Amino acid sequence: MFRQRSTPWIQRKSRFIIATIAAFGAVVTAYLTIVKLTGGSAACPVTGCDKVLSSPYAVVFGLPLALFGFLAYAGMGTMAVLPWLINPESQKELRLKAENWTWLLMFVGGVSMMIFSSYLMYLMAFKIQSLCLYCIASAVCSIGLFLLTIVGHSWEDFGQLVFTGLIVGMITIIATLAIYAPLNNPQANSQETYGVTTASNPANIALAEHLTQVGAKMYGAFWCSHCQTQKQLFGKEAVTKLTYIECDPKGKNAQPDLCQAANIKGYPTWVVNGQQYSGVQRLENLAELSGYTGSQNFGNP
Repeated sequence: MFRQRSTPWIQRKSRFIIATIAAFGAVVTAYLTIVKLTGGSAACPVTGCDKVLSSPYAVVFGLPLALFGFLAYAGMGTMAVLPWLINPESQKELRLKAENWTWLLMFVGGVSMMIFSSYLMYLMAFKIQSLCLYCIASAVCSIGLFLLTIVGHSWEDFGQLVFTGLIVGMITIIATLAIYAPLNNPQANSQETYGVTTASNPANIALAEHLTQVGAKMYGAFWCSHCQTQKQLFGKEAVTKLTYIECDPKGKNAQPDLCQAANIKGYPTWVVNGQQYSGVQRLENLAELSGYTGSQNFGNP
């Protein structure tokens, strides 16, 4: 008589572990989403968290990237626990189908999340050049989920699994590069329009041209969320008319010497008629400070 081989402990506990990791990842990304939407600062022992979260790479389709991460973790957690909600005695066949399909879907999700997170780590290290512990934690969770979908289930056809993973991986890479192509194309995005998604009213453009004519300057940094807010108020067309000075040496067309000479302490800072004004300024306020007398129908169409 042969003894039946016992199921490895990792396969017995894999769904629980996946659900736990997914829950942790969902909490992290939910927190980052709230921070991004409210314009607050992340509680982080290193200064790089806010720099990463304020970068244009942290926004996809006009929404916080962390929101999509939250949805991905929520989906993985849901698939992990879904079969447990089906009665194994009265709905045995349905339970079996749910087991098989959710494992396949979790594997697909794990591959996509792992590849996308790896690309985000590349952006953080070489493009943004800053450290975000929350982002690293999320990447570790994504890699852990991917590995668990492989070792946590007894796959009958491992060759087919590898083939599926390659196809999903290629699709994910192509989609990821397409999403970030505009930001990675220096010909398509100047420093001035970096991360700006809103359009401009004619009054916005006229004000921007007037500010340049009177010698007004906006000092900022590419990672500064408040600078992005200021630019969004003007809109993409109007921003190109402004005299914008990049203060971070790592930014495009950076002019840190001019920022030091002007004694710039924070971003954004406006210099209008020889006076400094810190923080995001309403367009109406800039019009008054600069003596603009044209249409004040400011806004975004």
